[in-house]
Amino acid sequence: MTRKDFIKTSTLAAGVCAAPAILGAEGAKRVFKVGIVGCGGRGNGALGNIHAAAKMLCAEGCNVEIKVVAAADFFVEKAKAVARRYGFDEKFAFGGANGYKQVMASDAEIVILTTPLNFRPVHTMAAVQAGKHVFAEKGVAVDGPGCRLMIEASKLAAQKGITIVAGTQRRHQRGYRLIADALKKGIVSPILGGNVYWNGAVPWVKTRAAGMTNAAYLCANWLNFTELSGDHICEQHVHNIDIANWYIGRYPKSAIGFGARARRFSGNQYDFFGIDFDYGDGVHIHSMCRQIDGCSGGGVGEVFRTKDSIISSGSSVRMIDSKKRLNLTGDFRDGNPYDIEHYDLLRSIMKTGPYYNEGEAVAISTACGVIGRMSCYTGQQISLAAILTDKNSKYYNMECVPRPQDFEKDGDVPMPECGDNEWYLPGRPWRGFGKGTKTSDKAVFGAPLGF
Repeated sequence: MTRKDFIKTSTLAAGVCAAPAILGAEGAKRVFKVGIVGCGGRGNGALGNIHAAAKMLCAEGCNVEIKVVAAADFFVEKAKAVARRYGFDEKFAFGGANGYKQVMASDAEIVILTTPLNFRPVHTMAAVQAGKHVFAEKGVAVDGPGCRLMIEASKLAAQKGITIVAGTQRRHQRGYRLIADALKKGIVSPILGGNVYWNGAVPWVKTRAAGMTNAAYLCANWLNFTELSGDHICEQHVHNIDIANWYIGRYPKSAIGFGARARRFSGNQYDFFGIDFDYGDGVHIHSMCRQIDGCSGGGVGEVFRTKDSIISSGSSVRMIDSKKRLNLTGDFRDGNPYDIEHYDLLRSIMKTGPYYNEGEAVAISTACGVIGRMSCYTGQQISLAAILTDKNSKYYNMECVPRPQDFEKDGDVPMPECGDNEWYLPGRPWRGFGKGTKTSDKAVFGAPLGF
């Protein structure tokens, strides 16, 4: 670590800890300058988490501070609110789709990326190219080209020694870590199959205000549009798919499933998905996710079967014959996993803990969500290779339109071909996003479903 990495300051700000200074030859305080792109609820939550992580380090005797220095959001007032909250000049609060470039040009050492998913690959690559360490909220793309760009950014980060921590906080949670460690060491037998699930309600809907541009409306109501969020299988259920990948130790070969829409009144996503992920060697994982108001929650989590045990999420391993729970031990930090993932980020940067680069893992878990969604939209079985490695596949270059780069151009973006309350019908000729979809290939809310 060079002297440039240590910034002396006597100014108290958010995140200051008055602990003994043990870093640096002269006992200098370690100041982490942070920029953020995406200043909504999750972005502000992440800023709170990284400050909490700094306090955890201070409690261990590290003299560290978090200093927020720049913010960007499509809606500039959100970025200015961050500036006011953390006490930096509002001239470093940027708006519009190009605002992220100014954050990358700032003196931030770490950037927090919490925009809608479609922007994540472009923003991550820009951050890595600018030499910034990254916290990238999950999921990290909405289509194959985006997943591949995220993988490319992760590989470049590895070459440059840049840390990337993803928002898959279960990988930083003690219970999950204990089980993953036991599987890796052979203490628990390999997984033979299981279920992953996330069943709940539609989190929120933003209505379109009078005079709102397409770009502004899509960014405001992003959670309900596949082109911005990847559908809830990528935006939300990716957590559980990622656990299956982590525990099994490999990725599925293909996905086939079904889904439908009957209750949503905004956007173009499905209400539910049911998917079979084939991991090869006879291992299948059933993925189930639903967002329908007024239904039983059904819970969030994972259940796996081995030859002699049942694994319940990150909570326990129960032996089938004796019904006894294994007593798993390991040196993994306990506490709020949302804070711990940032604690691991900071320790990775300081080289006082393991090096983290979770970009590729979260990109491929997101890609699993993409092929699951595409299978349900089309009614076809789709392989992971079809969007990641097989350039001859008709799905390889299939993109969600408008693309993230379209938002950066002058003028407005087009609305998705399946706009508000329109959605694709499985089993019909399906040309893909932005590829001339016919009216007969999609359903419209309040109209017959094409039968």
